[in-house]
Amino acid sequence: MTRLALGLIAGLAAFPVLAEEPAAATMTEAERKAFRDEVRAYLLENPEVLIEAMDVLQQREELAGLDRDTQIIAANSARIFANPNDWVGGNPDGDITLVEFMDYRCGYCRKAYDEVEQLIATDGNIRFVVKEFPILGEASMLSAQFAIALKQLHGDEAYGKAHHALIALRGEPTVETLTRLATDLGFEPQPILDRMDAPEVMAVIQDNYALAEMMDITGTPAFIMGDGVMRGYAPLDIMRDFVADMRADG
Repeated sequence: MTRLALGLIAGLAAFPVLAEEPAAATMTEAERKAFRDEVRAYLLENPEVLIEAMDVLQQREELAGLDRDTQIIAANSARIFANPNDWVGGNPDGDITLVEFMDYRCGYCRKAYDEVEQLIATDGNIRFVVKEFPILGEASMLSAQFAIALKQLHGDEAYGKAHHALIALRGEPTVETLTRLATDLGFEPQPILDRMDAPEVMAVIQDNYALAEMMDITGTPAFIMGDGVMRGYAPLDIMRDFVADMRADG
């Protein structure tokens, strides 16, 4: 059924006279026509019923979505918050963990970067986890592969530097660009480039894809904290409210 039809049903349920019609199987064709005419006349005279019904439906869907997020997060907590393949920044011993699904070529991820950094720095008690989620084409994939390969070869500190550099990168992340970037960061480029297509690197990305699909995350950035999900960019004040709400619930 369409959302409009579901909303109409919800609206009629709030109108007892119409909701208590005889069972369809026992109604004659004339009775069914009379009932439909009565419903139509009522809705034309009271169109706000449809708006109210759609509002109720939207609220129910939102609540169902929140419940679904909570259940999936609870069932996959270690995979989301404590995956050893993920980079951890901020305060590793923070009282709350913020997970971000991000793509280096995403304009909103770049916009959020400074604000997330400010959030973490000013709060001081947030453990920050990055999940590489390249969804914007080959350039995104190359960037993610480079960052993961560097982490696997040289550790978290190296990844943190690459993460910042890739976010700030304005040119296309070609093999030549990444070669220069590795050199600028103080690393021999070829082992990193050779590692980028390794099964261990691709396994990290594929696991993040699968987790995002399970969580109904289709864009970047997306944030998970506590038992809640924030899909899309949000300004710093909203992020702070998100943190405060999760702490209050925790």
